[in-house]
Amino acid sequence: MKRLVALLLALLAACGSEEKPKPAAPALQLNTAAVEIRDVELTYSAEAVVEAVRQSTVSAQIAGRIVELRFDVGDYVKKGEVIVRIDERAAAQAVAATEAQVRQAEAALRNARAEYERARQLVAQKFLSQAALDRAESEYKAAQERVSALIAGAGQAATERGFATIVAPYSGIVSARHVELGEMAAPGKPLMTGFDPGTLRVTATVPQAQVAAIQAGAKARIELPSVARWIEAAQITVIPSADPRTHTTQVRIGLPPDVRGIYPGIYARAYFVTGRKPALLVPRAAVIRRSELTAVYVVSESIQLRQVRLGTAGDDKAVEVLAGLKPGERVALEPVKAGMLQ
Repeated sequence: MKRLVALLLALLAACGSEEKPKPAAPALQLNTAAVEIRDVELTYSAEAVVEAVRQSTVSAQIAGRIVELRFDVGDYVKKGEVIVRIDERAAAQAVAATEAQVRQAEAALRNARAEYERARQLVAQKFLSQAALDRAESEYKAAQERVSALIAGAGQAATERGFATIVAPYSGIVSARHVELGEMAAPGKPLMTGFDPGTLRVTATVPQAQVAAIQAGAKARIELPSVARWIEAAQITVIPSADPRTHTTQVRIGLPPDVRGIYPGIYARAYFVTGRKPALLVPRAAVIRRSELTAVYVVSESIQLRQVRLGTAGDDKAVEVLAGLKPGERVALEPVKAGMLQ
């Protein structure tokens, strides 16, 4: 009996000496990335604005009441589609009047030709003087000129009638409508404004001292903060003129034709490449901003919130760190989740 009690006590002591399993470290539940040094492009940033290369305002060319508006602001219009119709009844009556005048002049021309032919025969038979023949010939030529003038007038009236139907000069989006149904149109009155979304550019204003570096780099990236997008520039054109008051020069940056979701007037920031340098980079997804605090969650044996100071170098995925981190340290790519596990 004593041996059995001693054996049970030994077994209990052995079980008590076993170590309990440690809980999994919070770091194993987070996606992390290493802070690393890489060569990045040196950039000069400048404020810019999105512009449309093709933007136009369609105006009326004849007077009349607006009887149809087929599109409104925000609608996409294909080239050649009718966008506005103006009452063409007055123009149609003008066309009918000119066509009647042409028919009348053609009848007079036929009569003048017949008179001229008779005068030629009578002169050949010595029954009519040369002066009478000259008079008949001049009347015949005058009738010809009158017909030509009236035909030209009829063509002009038909052209003006065609102005009652306004079509889109190119495919694009309606950005403004300046009239309402039933209003009177007059020559030169704006009707609609539109732009081609496939031909957009960004215009930035830079100091003259940066122009040479921008031309040498010949590369730029566009940031659109309102839509959280970065776009590679398709072309850079430095305008060969400067503002004498501000000593600045405009730089036009062409955007790819497949860019969608942006419109003229959107604020942008242009980053012109001027060189390269090594920099300590941290993923942008790891950076959090709380009021005036910029920080990341550093993951090691524990999770720590650490304040950092960021630079301007980097790209759309990583940003330069000036202070607060060391190469090789790992940061949480899910800051919200890291804060909950801290």
